[in-house]
Amino acid sequence: MTRTSRHASRRGPTLPAHRLPHLPGHTALPAQHRTEAATGLERFNRAPADDVRRALLTCCRSLRWAHRVAEHRPYPDLDSLLAAADEATYDLTPADLAEALAGESLAPLPDGTYSAAHTALSAAHAAYESKFGHVFIICLDEVAPDELLDQLLAAIRSRLANDPEEERVLATEELRRLARGRLTRLARDFSERTAVERAV
Repeated sequence: MTRTSRHASRRGPTLPAHRLPHLPGHTALPAQHRTEAATGLERFNRAPADDVRRALLTCCRSLRWAHRVAEHRPYPDLDSLLAAADEATYDLTPADLAEALAGESLAPLPDGTYSAAHTALSAAHAAYESKFGHVFIICLDEVAPDELLDQLLAAIRSRLANDPEEERVLATEELRRLARGRLTRLARDFSERTAVERAV
């Protein structure tokens, strides 16, 4: 037995690298499954840049933020996308932050909130906007609906005591948290149609 035949008997039969054996039954390659059932993040990664930027502006109203997050695609997972969004938020200039805050609105109150609460909140918000020059923003994503009003009133009254620099830092952090929540939902449900609808 030659050296070549001894190696062949030990390894068993081999096939050329570029060919696959015929396998009975139904088979599918993983890549095909991923193409047929693309996730929201995969659609986000490959969508036209203009569509993505328009959708991102619904998460944070800073053009610089939206451009930066869009330009760093593709993202391998949601954590990578959120980390890039966080970094982009922390890098906002005062002008960028003012632009983003100008696009925000006061957190909505739950249905059925009594009129006295609306009056108290309106007065607190007017005082806040007069002092800081922008709308009061706060992320309430993890607050129970029956606690929203108390949390909102307590937060706005507490933050009225801040100086402008302290409040700028807090407002940036709340903007970051709001953007994360919105971006998580966007990445989950993203489609080209969603991008257009969000921009209208």
